[in-house]
Amino acid sequence: MIFKTIFKKPVLLVGNGVRTADAVEMVHEFVKKTNIPLLTTMNGVDLAQDDLHIGFIGTHGNRIANMIMRECDLIVSVGARLSLRQVGRYTANFAPQAHLVRADIDESELSRNIKVDEDKFHTDARDFMRKIMNESVGDFSVWRKQCLEAKAVLENYDKQPGNYAVEAISALLPPNANVSVDVGMHQCWSAQSLVLKGYKGRIHISGGYGTMGCGLPFAIGSAIAEKHSPVFCITGDGGFQMNIQELETVKRENLPVKIFILNNRVLGKISETQHFNHSDRFACTAVSGGYTVPDFVKIAEAYGLKGVKLESYEQLADYRKWVTDNDPCLFDVALPEDSLLTPKIKWETGKISPAIPEEVVEKVRSILSK
Repeated sequence: MIFKTIFKKPVLLVGNGVRTADAVEMVHEFVKKTNIPLLTTMNGVDLAQDDLHIGFIGTHGNRIANMIMRECDLIVSVGARLSLRQVGRYTANFAPQAHLVRADIDESELSRNIKVDEDKFHTDARDFMRKIMNESVGDFSVWRKQCLEAKAVLENYDKQPGNYAVEAISALLPPNANVSVDVGMHQCWSAQSLVLKGYKGRIHISGGYGTMGCGLPFAIGSAIAEKHSPVFCITGDGGFQMNIQELETVKRENLPVKIFILNNRVLGKISETQHFNHSDRFACTAVSGGYTVPDFVKIAEAYGLKGVKLESYEQLADYRKWVTDNDPCLFDVALPEDSLLTPKIKWETGKISPAIPEEVVEKVRSILSK
């Protein structure tokens, strides 16, 4: 029996292996029945949407998700490989109060010990979910309520303009939207702040492959698979330029792809490293280092697509009809060049930066430790 009565604060942590095993609906059924808080990896962010959404864990994960991991007493990990970016260099710092249960189809992943006394199940995620659904599991509504209360306390922290832009996009999307995300800062902002209505929406990301330029091709494939239903692409100025020629495919096939370029006019992930570690030597990542961006709206129009340049994400609401019609379109959304990714966990120490007021941290800990 996995959910023993000694555990009062469990979490179910799911990764993309749950979708590969076709166990998504089983996870949702189990969580709704038990009210166990559901957290995800970055690869599995679309597994916990709508009212099930709390956050994802790891280096650029939501602060609340990582703080819950430090306070919970049981982690049941299903289809998540628990990589370095999720558990850190020193695994003793990972969920220090929790017993760990891991279910993974990949035996080589299970060969790594994260905790000395962890329980391992070399099994398919669907078979594992079937196992725990047959257990007698209590109702953890009180614990889940604590997690949501703590999340509300942190609501106004760790927000960059990119997060607000993603929230503005979320507000315009229909239920069960199909979203493709490129690689860059916007990928992390989307993982943190893109919350879909309904439980069947998809957020396609390249995960650990880091395939910059994948956003538009992913969206094209999705539009064809969805029989020309509207799909949505969130990309950056750098990633979009790597496959910009596929606008011809969008036009030729008349695919209803809605493209949102979060344009801070820098290669953000790399320039951030150059800022913090290399004294602002922005080699090939910013204007000062030789990086530039074109007029994306003119390029869209040259391909026969409608496009608009927005000075702020707040203007997106004025184009609601563009988002809901069946025509392809492009939004060039300006963001500040000095946009950052927050929060960030140092994989060596587990410390979350930037620091927020200590009284806020203590309030969250107090709520989670009741």
